[in-house]
Amino acid sequence: MQRLGAGKWPTFAGFPHAPLQKLCDLSRKYSADLILLKGDHMTNQIRTRPDKVKARQLEQNRNLFGRLSAAALASRVQAQRMLKSAGELSITEWRVLWDLAEAGPLTVTEMAAIQHTDHALISRAIPMMVRKGYATTSVSQTDRRQSLIELTDQGRDVFNQTSVVMSARRAALSRTFSEDDVDTFIKLIDRFEAFVEAPLPENPTAEAAP
Repeated sequence: MQRLGAGKWPTFAGFPHAPLQKLCDLSRKYSADLILLKGDHMTNQIRTRPDKVKARQLEQNRNLFGRLSAAALASRVQAQRMLKSAGELSITEWRVLWDLAEAGPLTVTEMAAIQHTDHALISRAIPMMVRKGYATTSVSQTDRRQSLIELTDQGRDVFNQTSVVMSARRAALSRTFSEDDVDTFIKLIDRFEAFVEAPLPENPTAEAAP
């Protein structure tokens, strides 16, 4: 650094026309701006993370696959809780008792069609229900490959006791959804089921290709 006369600023090597004090001021300002910038960046990260989570939630609210799966799970949890308050029936056992009380004797295939459920799910429940004394099985006279399941007196008693709780559940639902609402809901479910049961191309994006 070169010493100059009074009233003149020293100069810094490489910047012969810039006073050293000005360079120092600029350096401090740059450092302060850099610290502020990093601080703002960290603040933005904290601020935007909840926003990203909220945006993702809003996006997934319109995901029919996830919403219907979650709704079905919530329905099962509610039903199981109510069944537990009335006895020790599983949801499948309750549905079998209900079908047999309303339309029995029935085959497993017929109950699976009525309930829109898996044939194997009902097949696994029947032996336990027979052991509990709720149902009996016999060979169908029209198709000896099929077994007919019939409600016992004990099974009907259990159904009558449990139906009080489950009827209250259906009544509460009817106060939430009108008949027109239910009709619309069923039509939409039918359309969704038709979509998920229809075969899709192995590469769905290929249809969008020009």
